Amino acid sequence: MMPAELTFFTALLVGLLGSSHCIGMCGGIASALNFSASSGPTGESGARFLLQLAYNLGRLGSYMVVGLAAGTLGAQLTGLGVSPLVGKLIAAGFMIALGLYLANWWRGLAQLERLGAKLWRRLQPLGENLFPPRSPWQAFLLGTLWGWLPCGLVYAAVAWSLTAGNAIDGALLMLGFGLGTLPAMLLVGSLAQNFRQWVRAPLIRTLAGSGLILFGVYGAVSGFAVNGQVHHQADSAAVLVHPERASIRAPANAASAAASSISTSRRFTSRTPDS
Repeated sequence: MMPAELTFFTALLVGLLGSSHCIGMCGGIASALNFSASSGPTGESGARFLLQLAYNLGRLGSYMVVGLAAGTLGAQLTGLGVSPLVGKLIAAGFMIALGLYLANWWRGLAQLERLGAKLWRRLQPLGENLFPPRSPWQAFLLGTLWGWLPCGLVYAAVAWSLTAGNAIDGALLMLGFGLGTLPAMLLVGSLAQNFRQWVRAPLIRTLAGSGLILFGVYGAVSGFAVNGQVHHQADSAAVLVHPERASIRAPANAASAAASSISTSRRFTSRTPDS
């Protein structure tokens, strides 16, 4: 079962808090999709919305594929004996780093995005034939490709999905995260410049970053709590499976207590005057 801190709705909230970063990374293409629809044969608002929706569905599809892979990898590592606490601490560290990044307090996560850019340089040429998209299908394919854009926010969510326990929960976690970013991406496609400036204002970024830092701290603390509970349950299970260990200790303790009682009785008797 997926731990409480990795629920679908928690991932949804993380996506909402990190939307300002999403807009910075993908807001340009969202605005370009509107221009593409306006220059098409109809130019209607419905056509613009369909392109935006198809693009974002493709992006969410890529996130779910990554979540499937990450959940599978995390389950295999746990099966090999790697403590789940390790994954939780890594995920919490990513979340705290992302919060610092969004609030412009520390830009270390940008280094990881630069590493991911090496893969992106190989994928980016594939989108040249899809842009500008003239149909929802082309927009969907473009979104599928754009889901692999180097992004610290996505990397933090992937680190969380490593601790989901299995492939399905990993995919659901990434789906919740992607849906959390969806409202901002649809709005930036419609309102473009004004909304982008508002959501990337220093105050908004600071509040969002602080929220993500709190999520990271909570994830680390709850990881230690769950780890301690697991060890306690394991000790209790060991007693149930091997009750002889407890029964061996019990007679030994009883014998020790009896010996102590006899010794005390003898000392008391030796001090009593003869009758």
